[in-house]
Amino acid sequence: MITAGQKIAIQRTEDPRLSRTDLDNIKFGRVFSDHMVMMDYVDGAWKEPAIVPFADLELSPAALVLHYGQSIFEGLKAYRSSNGEAVIFRPQANIARMNRSAVRMCMPEIPEDVFMDALTELVRLDRDWIPKGDDGALYIRPFLFASDEYIGVKPSDNYKFIIFTCPVRAYYKEAVRVRMEQQFSRAFPGGTGATKCAGNYAAALYPAKLAQDAGYHQLLWTDGIEHKYIEESGTMNIFFNIGGTLVTPATSGTILEGITRDSIVRIAHAEKIPIEERKVSVEEVVNALRDGTMREAFGAGTAATIAPIKSITVGEEEFALPPMEKQELANHVGRVLDDIRRGRVDDPFGWLVRVPV
Repeated sequence: MITAGQKIAIQRTEDPRLSRTDLDNIKFGRVFSDHMVMMDYVDGAWKEPAIVPFADLELSPAALVLHYGQSIFEGLKAYRSSNGEAVIFRPQANIARMNRSAVRMCMPEIPEDVFMDALTELVRLDRDWIPKGDDGALYIRPFLFASDEYIGVKPSDNYKFIIFTCPVRAYYKEAVRVRMEQQFSRAFPGGTGATKCAGNYAAALYPAKLAQDAGYHQLLWTDGIEHKYIEESGTMNIFFNIGGTLVTPATSGTILEGITRDSIVRIAHAEKIPIEERKVSVEEVVNALRDGTMREAFGAGTAATIAPIKSITVGEEEFALPPMEKQELANHVGRVLDDIRRGRVDDPFGWLVRVPV
């Protein structure tokens, strides 16, 4: 059983791969670092965490997660600061959100101190995997899944928690084209839209593929009841600059509470940038696109950080937005975020967790 402040057992890999990995040329999410955290929940308690070499899992065909989808995850990043330190951006927020997801999915919460200790120790061990350069980061993927060998619809009694990391560079190389989705739905009131569970993403794959086959990068999701209100953009939260005011849908049970989204909102308030968190109707967005008051739009998420949108298609009509270099608020908040994360300016919000050497 775990105890606070307990030293984490480390089994170092006997085959480190960093020296034969070209960190300047990597595909997002395809290259993985040398180690991972593993921790089991058995007999009603969390066992001791350990850091082990990154490797395949051995899993029973009857593992409950494979049949009933009891699985949640998070995504966050570590950066190489301007003075060479490894820093993790807002891990406390991700830990809190993962535990909210765990409650909704009838899974055991992970003790925050154990989560944080394991996370920082893993990043410390694989800190050299953080790519150099302004677009380099170490993407961190914690996840929790049901591991019972049982065919029956019930919450699992046993779970496995894992954290692995992968070196990444920019998610999008260009501004994105999005299509407003008014047929398929991502989430419904009372559902799991605000939960970072695997099933949400599986259900979105088909409509997203239809959009991609038509030449779009992402969808602009609308509400699942009337399709009258904007919710998210693909796997990102969405922001609009309408007449100089930054507007974003208020989070709810159908919209994920994005960490990047919250960071942008807090930066906007701190810098006195006009911002509104509220319901955003499809009609308002279309009218702003038509009358020219829509100055820019961008997605915000951990993987992409800031993804400027170059066009929004509604029905058969495509509305162009200013080129990426002219999207002032998207570029500004992106620079502020990046300067904080990379230690180029003071961190006024206390968002960075420094990883010990």
